[in-house]
Amino acid sequence: MTTWLRDETAPYDILRLLADPEEERHQPARVTEDGAAWLASATADAWATLDRWEARPVAPALLPCGGVFDVVNVEPIFGRRMLDRLWAEGPGSGPVAVHRGRMLLFAAPGTAQRLPSLLDWEEWGSSVPRPLCHGTGDAVTIPPLAPQDSSGPRWLVAPDTRKPWLPGPEVLLWACVRAARAVSTADVRVSIFPSADPDANVYDVSRRR
Repeated sequence: MTTWLRDETAPYDILRLLADPEEERHQPARVTEDGAAWLASATADAWATLDRWEARPVAPALLPCGGVFDVVNVEPIFGRRMLDRLWAEGPGSGPVAVHRGRMLLFAAPGTAQRLPSLLDWEEWGSSVPRPLCHGTGDAVTIPPLAPQDSSGPRWLVAPDTRKPWLPGPEVLLWACVRAARAVSTADVRVSIFPSADPDANVYDVSRRR
């Protein structure tokens, strides 16, 4: 195995073979070396996971939830409205992926257990399409580090640091309620998703914590 994955300081983009060298390193849908290390830390053997990824960077991976992150799984239209609110009015988001027609929002551990209860108590909770919450004992498929096309799982906001900020249940509840209210009032005309390309990656990653 080469040494770049074990180097704590050298900046490295796993998509170096696909990226234009003139482009900035931090792109919203590209996993960096630090991001890959964070994802691998969710597994029992991070170095073995990194070895597999180095050998097959175009293959999706199955990662356990509950330790390093939880995942909130929402239908894509509502999920995009949540991200609109998080990035336009809130603190931004953690990593976000798309897989099998669903949006996966990476959240702080414990969110999967707490968010459903908060929605049950919230006045607008019944207006929120019920998310699937993955926590301890669950696992999710993440996109490959070096995707070959956009037909499979892909990152909308890829991990790019070893300690990414992750929204907790209160933040995601806020985003759910704001998105539900927007639908109710038809206030969905202003969106960070261009109408010509709904999958465009236009999040301002400079706002990440």
